[in-house]
Amino acid sequence: MPAARFVPPPAAQPLRLAYLVSRYPAVSHTFILREVTALRRLGATVAVASVNPPDRRNEQMTAEEREEASSTYYIKQAGPVAALGAALHCLLRHPRGCLRALRQSLTLGRGLQRLFALFYLVEAMMVLRWMERAELRHLHVHFATAGATVGMLVRALAPVGLSLTVHGPDEFDDVSAQHLRAKVQTADLVVCISQFARSQLMRLSPAGSWRKLHVCHLGVPAELPPAPALTTHDSAMPQLLCVGRLAPAKGQHLLLAACAVLQARGYHFQLTLIGEGEDGPDLRAHAYRMGLGGTVLFAGARNQIEVREAMRRADAFVLPSLAEGIPVVLMEAMASGMPCVSTPVNGIPELIRDGEDGLLAPPGDATALADCIARLLDDPVLCNRLAMSGRRRVREAFDLDRNVSALAALFSGLPTALGTPRARALKEAA
Repeated sequence: MPAARFVPPPAAQPLRLAYLVSRYPAVSHTFILREVTALRRLGATVAVASVNPPDRRNEQMTAEEREEASSTYYIKQAGPVAALGAALHCLLRHPRGCLRALRQSLTLGRGLQRLFALFYLVEAMMVLRWMERAELRHLHVHFATAGATVGMLVRALAPVGLSLTVHGPDEFDDVSAQHLRAKVQTADLVVCISQFARSQLMRLSPAGSWRKLHVCHLGVPAELPPAPALTTHDSAMPQLLCVGRLAPAKGQHLLLAACAVLQARGYHFQLTLIGEGEDGPDLRAHAYRMGLGGTVLFAGARNQIEVREAMRRADAFVLPSLAEGIPVVLMEAMASGMPCVSTPVNGIPELIRDGEDGLLAPPGDATALADCIARLLDDPVLCNRLAMSGRRRVREAFDLDRNVSALAALFSGLPTALGTPRARALKEAA
């Protein structure tokens, strides 16, 4: 099935968007870079501002990431002189907006939290000045966390458009502290990466706001090369792969426990863990205590190209998450032709149908996880069937170009994203 392409109406101007993210490029958020470049391929103008610098040195990034970093506006790196200039600019050009944003910032917390809210206000002033210099009137923010708080304050400073992409489950862990209800109310459009995320926003929002909530899945490029499927258990050492931040939500401790169960049953295999995070030291100690030193390889953080190569070499992919949106890395593994094992949490069942596109183990159950992996190790026919179905599932429902075209169609319904006269009128009324 060919990917649908977004074609703007003849009278419409091309999309003009400002993206705000907390860190860009980031090894765990390559989907944002892909989304930005896909929108540009559709003819959109997309400029990116990042609160924090990239998470790696230049030499550790791909050429595409280095190019993006060279054109990204880094707020914290701009320094106090830029912050002061932005504040003066906003006070002179948007005096009422400054008062409105100051009042709103003071409602975002108590005590030291109010101090952080004032920092967010300064960042919002810097974002607004950057947008006005680039003649951009619509701001899109990935994740309804701190960056979306800055976006709310930008909207208070001046009547720019605001849209959000909500991923979950992090945003739902503390709805009050994240001011999630206010963010949904303030935004013109809320993109939900899963039906699960939309259902959670429906739960906490008035029914009148539900019209803003649209499901638009993330996606992966259709040209991902296939990886060899697991063909036999005896001819070679099977290679398992897990890619993700080393963090409690990803469930890697359960994966190590499952590996110990499999070893006790007499299985021989190697597991490679790609990623770094706060759980790294504990996971390495856990592997040592369980006698998995020769079985588990901690490969550290890797860029997109290196992850793709690891997927090409691996036989099966395992992601035993305890909480997720819909992991893009799981889409990549399926698109690469690997049979996958995961858990039916949050949005994952929207990607993997158990027994059809992959195997889903009950979350938190190391023995059940081991059973699923053992099924792959024992049954090459099952592996090939799941791998083929998984590739087809991603191609049909999680194709990057098709889903970004749908996102562009949503943006095209927002006057501020098109720079229409209505948007200019709103600006003049500020």
